[in-house]
This record gives sequence, C-alpha cells and structure tokens, in this order.
Amino acid sequence: MPVMVLGADTPLGEVILNELIQPDREVRAFVSDPEFAARYKARGVKVALGDLSDVSHVEAACLNCFTVVAVGPAVVDGRELAFESDPARLAAGWAEAVAGARITRLIWVGEPRPGHPVRVPEQANLEVAADPSDIAREVARLDDAASLDSAG
Repeated sequence: MPVMVLGADTPLGEVILNELIQPDREVRAFVSDPEFAARYKARGVKVALGDLSDVSHVEAACLNCFTVVAVGPAVVDGRELAFESDPARLAAGWAEAVAGARITRLIWVGEPRPGHPVRVPEQANLEVAADPSDIAREVARLDDAASLDSAG
C-alpha cells in the first residue's frame, strides 16, 4: 500500500525514505527541492514537487496513500514557504490535508504537530531524539504493521 513522506528532502526525511524503499512497497515523496525530486524519481519513487504549505497540493499528493509520514523538521528548517510560514498553522494544514485525502495511517515524526486531533483512523507520534536510522526503522515497522493498535 502506498506510503507518502512529507518533507522527504530533509536529512531525516531522506533517511526515512531510504528505509522505506523496498521492491514490494510503493513509496511517494513530497519535496520542495528539485534536486531531491530528480534523485528520488531516478530510484522509482513517485514525487510531488511543490510548496509543503500548499494544503490542496499536499492533499492531492496524499490521495490513495495508506500511510503518510509527516517529517516535522521540514516545517521549521527555514525553507521558503509561499502560503504559510507559521509552523503550528502549517502542521494544522498537513493534518487537514491528510484527513481530506482519507488516509488510514499517519505517522508524525518530530515537532511541530497540530494542536488538535487529526481525523485519521490510526496515528503514531515519534520523537526525533533517537538516531535517524532507528527512527526510520520504526517508521517502516509501523507502516508494515497490521494495525497501530497491534504494533505495540
């Protein structure tokens, strides 16, 4: 089932994406950096290139995905955002986008997170204090789990 990584052009997002790329998994990436887009496309990743603060674009890119991995550091890393620059409102926009895309599973990695519950069936929150490789392995494990309730 398709998995989308929002902010795949951050250092942490790249580690997560690299862990998720498997022959039996459809991986998608939302990036704002054209160089990352070209590299990921060459590896068979479906890429959406645009402004991570454009809620309608993020929602369209997430359509038909099962899991969305929201890499919080992409919200606060200083990239130019045309529609929204406030991290809390941008995180709320991501929540709106994934709910509108009717995804099943949302994995938030790091801060910021929206200040209200996200309307998706399953959600997990991961802190970024751990080693990026450990975080990436945990994201892949959660994506592979039958449900987040059984993921432990």
